[in-house]
Amino acid sequence: MVEQVLKRREAVAALLARRDGWLVVTGLGSPTYDVNAAGDEAGNFYLWGAMGGAALVGLGLAQAQQGRQVVVITGDGEQLMAMGSFATIAASGVTNLTLVVLDNQHFGETGMQLSHTGRGVDLVGVALACGWAGAQEVRTMAKVAEAAAMIGPGATGPRLFVLRIAAEPLARSLPSRDAVAVKNRFRAHLGLGGL
Repeated sequence: MVEQVLKRREAVAALLARRDGWLVVTGLGSPTYDVNAAGDEAGNFYLWGAMGGAALVGLGLAQAQQGRQVVVITGDGEQLMAMGSFATIAASGVTNLTLVVLDNQHFGETGMQLSHTGRGVDLVGVALACGWAGAQEVRTMAKVAEAAAMIGPGATGPRLFVLRIAAEPLARSLPSRDAVAVKNRFRAHLGLGGL
């Protein structure tokens, strides 16, 4: 039986089509390209060269912006570098943070070597063991729509959705790589002004 997986750009676009004021933090590389391909917005905070930092940047943002939904979209390789963030996020008690891991079971930025998730590491199990309010694997577009509908008020804690995606090479869709401009645009979006 062939394992069902999603096409990454279609899945990210469908997820973000339900966006309702969400603040979106992207992980290094392909997740950034996928989010940008779905539509560049001032509420997107693109991380460049911050491997392993996306989930914890999202946590800090969720703590600072408690009235907003924060969605972190990152890859399995980056999240594997930040396994401790699962415990830190659970212990924080935030209710407005959703982590979406695009899991192709490969290290896409370094040559498509098989990642730990391709060797059996279960990110959903790790999150649940740490005490996340909810964590599930998503393999169909119908489940992507269900996941998107769950992002909003009413959560009792952080949530994780692991989107099982195909390991496919895609053209880059590059947003601005000017970190100062991205930061200032994002701050302005939050009503904070630039620095």
